Amino acid sequence: MSRYSELMQRIRAGECILIDGATGTEIERRGVPQLDNAWNGGGALSHPEILRTVHEDYLRLGAEIIISNTFATHYYALRDACEAERFEQYNRRGIELAIEARDSTQKSNALVAGGISYWSWSGNHPTLEDLKSATERQVEIIADARAELFMLEMMIDIDKMLILLDAARSTGLPVWVGFTCEVNAQGVVCLRNREPLSDALAAIEDRQVDLVNIMHTDVEDIDVCLDVVQSDWSGPVGVYAHSGVSVDHRWIFDNTISPADYCAAARRWIDRGVRVIGGCCGIEPRHIEQLAKLVEK
Repeated sequence: MSRYSELMQRIRAGECILIDGATGTEIERRGVPQLDNAWNGGGALSHPEILRTVHEDYLRLGAEIIISNTFATHYYALRDACEAERFEQYNRRGIELAIEARDSTQKSNALVAGGISYWSWSGNHPTLEDLKSATERQVEIIADARAELFMLEMMIDIDKMLILLDAARSTGLPVWVGFTCEVNAQGVVCLRNREPLSDALAAIEDRQVDLVNIMHTDVEDIDVCLDVVQSDWSGPVGVYAHSGVSVDHRWIFDNTISPADYCAAARRWIDRGVRVIGGCCGIEPRHIEQLAKLVEK
């Protein structure tokens, strides 16, 4: 049985699985410089030792899934950063460093997930057809580098999400979809582009998605998001929230949630049936260390 099959068997049996915390903001916090218009995607080539160490830290703390630092390495972000010629290198090395971290920590049962997104820091969005062809190439590279799972991250609109989902599924690897949500003035839980979360869940119903995550979403909004997910989605659910704010694309860590308060929220989510728990931007190893104790109980 594959690592992934074993993990899904445990999830379906009711276990809660710990994933990692932030990678992009964590390498930023440790001094890795940003790429203009590609955020913290440069670490795999500019500072591979720091990125590898971040993965190792999360694995040693008990994370069973680590997500590659490829959220910001889709073709159009790298094009806007004048790094398009290294598109394959960034994506391949991002996976390789996560695998190296797993090997060095001897956490042989941990899964390496390839994170993909379509977020733009420049505001220069490709056509849907161009996004499709670029994503198909990205997922081929990531799959060839031996990722075991695709994590769609910061899905904020349905049409682009479906393009990434279909491309990732074409590799034969399993896919989890991560939605970033807000509550609008009418109290409706929406994707960040204002489409209702319920519509997004309906759009993936027959597309063989194994798990839905609410991710890169404010801690205080998670419970109302879970209300919608647990009403409209029959499969397993995960949460990895964020804490803090971004100013000029740089994360501000001064007011991030304490590990104790994050764990208190996570306990509530787990009691509601969440089966995968971790953290996104601003959530550091110190938070994951406390989450590990919660998951072990």
